[in-house]
Amino acid sequence: MTHTDRIMAIAGAVAAALAVLAWVQDRRRLRRSNLDRVGFMPWTPIFFWSLMAAILLLGLSGRAFLGV
Repeated sequence: MTHTDRIMAIAGAVAAALAVLAWVQDRRRLRRSNLDRVGFMPWTPIFFWSLMAAILLLGLSGRAFLGV
């Protein structure tokens, strides 16, 4: 596993953590009790793009880790 593969694995883990955070915040926003407090963060697109980045980065680093 090269240095670049380690960087991709770390970046993929960070993107996965961001996806989990965005997913939790989106669920919290959807279940709010006061419907007038909508917030300003677009949690759904943040979740989508961070999940896509995590899948790609972890897939590429996992491929290098397995030696395929």
